[in-house]
Amino acid sequence: MSIFEKLESNVRSYCRSFPVVFDRAKGDLLYSEDGRAYIDFFAGAGALNYGHNNDYIKDRVLDYLTSDRIMHGLDMYTMAKREFIQSFSERILEPKKLNYKLQFCGPTGTNAVEAALKLARKAKKRSGIFAFMGGFHGMSLGSLSATSSKSMREGAGLPLDGVTFMPHPSGAFAEMDTLGYIENILTDSHSGIDKPAAILLETVQAEGGIHVVDAQWLRELQQICRRHDILLITDEIQVGCGRTGEFFSFERAGIEPDLITLSKSISGYGLPMSLLLLKPELDIWTPGEHNGTFRGNQLAFVAAKAALEFRDRTELEAQVKQKEEYVRSFLDQEIKPLHPSIAIRGLGLIWGIDVSGFMDETGAKRVADISFENGLIIERAGRGDCVLKIMPPLTVSMEHLAAGCDIIKSSMQQVISQETKDLLVTT
Repeated sequence: MSIFEKLESNVRSYCRSFPVVFDRAKGDLLYSEDGRAYIDFFAGAGALNYGHNNDYIKDRVLDYLTSDRIMHGLDMYTMAKREFIQSFSERILEPKKLNYKLQFCGPTGTNAVEAALKLARKAKKRSGIFAFMGGFHGMSLGSLSATSSKSMREGAGLPLDGVTFMPHPSGAFAEMDTLGYIENILTDSHSGIDKPAAILLETVQAEGGIHVVDAQWLRELQQICRRHDILLITDEIQVGCGRTGEFFSFERAGIEPDLITLSKSISGYGLPMSLLLLKPELDIWTPGEHNGTFRGNQLAFVAAKAALEFRDRTELEAQVKQKEEYVRSFLDQEIKPLHPSIAIRGLGLIWGIDVSGFMDETGAKRVADISFENGLIIERAGRGDCVLKIMPPLTVSMEHLAAGCDIIKSSMQQVISQETKDLLVTT
């Protein structure tokens, strides 16, 4: 029994899928303590868009560390914070003609969601929230109430209320007029559901199985929100910061959410950081009304500013578009023909291979396990964990992107071949 199994809580999860001890990482590779390299199609669950130990970002972090600068500042004014705010405004908000104020939250994404929900309720003086089936927004009680997974919700230990789940335009509801359903709820005096303060969603459901919402659907949802005086909150924690190409995943629809949550890769280096963008008229907080000891991670400010610079210097958005086309083509031409029930979904550098039509959880897990044995780290998502989730660093080399895709193909071929043999034996 390892020291991890002996002393670490049973709550640990990712280590069960990737059971080696990691020691080093660089770019798109992770190295185990025995020196074996693994191609990373996981990217720290989306926290490492710029790769492991990005040299450009690392140099600025090291400069800051060695100069005895402020390391802990709560929400006091610091140079590091000022420089990040200026850079974020000049490089992201102003060019996109977006008008938001910045709220620095406790250092995990769930706290940004908590802040958004609290502020929406405070602003609209309504307690209800609409979220979507399949959505994931965090594991603290407020954000967990907007997370639909039964297994995750069971950990709460008390009823999770205040959120009404709407059907998501995917899966069983793909052909349903989900927006018409929401409109009817809001206009029918006998719907039995009160008007919410806000509607919360991911434009690409990541943990829910890589379900991409149509741009026109997003525009119409924003119209519903404006028509009924409801705030629109987009959760950009996993699919923002360039994951879909543009910095924000909602940009493709030309909408302007009232509140935007950011975390994970906003820090640029895997450092804890969480940010809520809010329309200026919604900034009705009283001082300290939402706070946290580590809402001023100075190293994260430094790394986040460097990440924005790196993004521009390397034309990262164009790189993502190029790699998106490679992945799309590979999945359509090499993976989809492996079985008629395979479904492919995604955009940018977040893609899902849905095998739920012919494999159960054990089959999908075998594909991921064989991939890991062959040197690829890949996560599963969606209902029954039957969606193989491709999410490498945005900086992934074409060589490793191609090699990782090849590993997925060979692993799937192996599992499909074995399942076919097993079926012939049983019949």
